[in-house]
Amino acid sequence: MRSVSIIGIGLTKMGEHWHLSIKDLIAQAGSMAIEDSGIERKQIEAVYAGCMASGRLVGQEHIGAMTADVLGLNPVPATRLEAACASGGVALRNAYMAIASGMYDIVSVNGVEKMTEVSGEDASFALGGAGDQETELFMGATFPALYALMARAHMEEFGTTEEQMAAVSVKNHKNAVHNEYAQFRNEITIEQVMNSGYVASPLKLLDCSPITDGAAAVILCATDVAKKMKLDGKAVEIIASAQASDTLALAHRKNLWETRAAKIAAEDAYRQAGLKPKDISFAELHDCFSVAEIMAIEALGFCKQGEGGKFTEQGNTQIGGTIPTNTSGGLKAFGHAIGSSGVKQAIESYWQLNNMAGKRQVKGAEIGLTHNVGGSGATAVVHLFRKV
Repeated sequence: MRSVSIIGIGLTKMGEHWHLSIKDLIAQAGSMAIEDSGIERKQIEAVYAGCMASGRLVGQEHIGAMTADVLGLNPVPATRLEAACASGGVALRNAYMAIASGMYDIVSVNGVEKMTEVSGEDASFALGGAGDQETELFMGATFPALYALMARAHMEEFGTTEEQMAAVSVKNHKNAVHNEYAQFRNEITIEQVMNSGYVASPLKLLDCSPITDGAAAVILCATDVAKKMKLDGKAVEIIASAQASDTLALAHRKNLWETRAAKIAAEDAYRQAGLKPKDISFAELHDCFSVAEIMAIEALGFCKQGEGGKFTEQGNTQIGGTIPTNTSGGLKAFGHAIGSSGVKQAIESYWQLNNMAGKRQVKGAEIGLTHNVGGSGATAVVHLFRKV
C-alpha cells in the first residue's frame, strides 16, 4: 500500500446560504482545494463526492457526475458515496484506498450538503432516513429522539449528567469563536444550554448540531508523487483509515450506551499506524449531539467506558487538556452540512498539523484523529494523520 497525503484544501463558510446553490458550494470548495494544491485540473484522475440526502433536500441526485462537471474535471470517473452523516468520511476513505492501491496518483475528494431549501420538518424526515425507516422513522422517532435514548441509557448506566453533556457544547462553541468558517462563533454557558428547552429529553436545543449548508474539499496525492513534484510543503499524510458497521436500528444493539462500530474502527486505525490513544495530539469528533462526543471519547480509548462525562467536565477535552477535541468547533458550533463533515474534519487536521489554526492551535500537535459517524452509529470511519 502506498502512502497518501493531503496536498490541498478548500472550504466554504458554514451557515444558511440562501443565495448559493449546491453547485455553487461544490465549485467554491472544490476549486479552492485545487488552487491550494498547486496542481492543474488535468492532473486529477478521479473524483469522490460525499453527500447524504441531496435528492430529498434539493431534488438533485447524480452528485458524483455533477461534481466533476462543476469543477471542470470531465471526463474522469466520478463517484458519489453515501453513508448518512459519515458520507464525507467514507468518500475520503475510498479516495485514500484508490491511491494507496496504485490505481490513481491524484484525486479530488468533496463533501457537500444544502439543507436549508426545505422546511425543518422535511429536513428532519430526510435525516431520519439515516436510521431504520421501518422501526424508527415510521414510528415517529426523530434523530434527536434516537440520541436522547442513547443519552438516557448512558445517564442511567454511568451517572452521566445533563450538565456534563452541556459542557461539550460550551467547549465547542468556545473553540468556534476562533474559526472564521464556523456557523456559530459565539460562546455559550452551561446555564444557557440547560435553559435552552428540551428537543427530546434529556437533549436540549443547545445540545444539538444545526441545519447547515456547506462544502469541503481536499486533494489527495500519493506521497512519493507529491515529493517528486515538490508539492509536499504543507502535505499531511493519512497514516490510517478504518471503517466499521453496526446494526441500523438501535433496538437490535447489545446496549444503547456505547458505539461499537467506532470502537472497532478506532482499534483498527491504531493497529494500522502502530499507535495508541495516548499518542493522539487532538481529535475531531462527530458531535451531532453533545452525548455523541462523550460516547466517542470512550469508544476511541481516550477514557474508560462510562467516564466520558466526568472526563469532559474536568476539562480534559479543552485546548490545553489531555486530548483536545473538536478544536474546529465541532458539528455543534462549526456546523453540520452532513456530507461535508467528514472532509471538514480532515481539513482541521491539516491546519493543526501545519500549525495554521491560530488561536485554537494545539501546541506541539503531531498526530490527529478524525471520527465520522453515520446515523446513530451504524457506520463509523476513523482516520489518523501526521505531518509529512
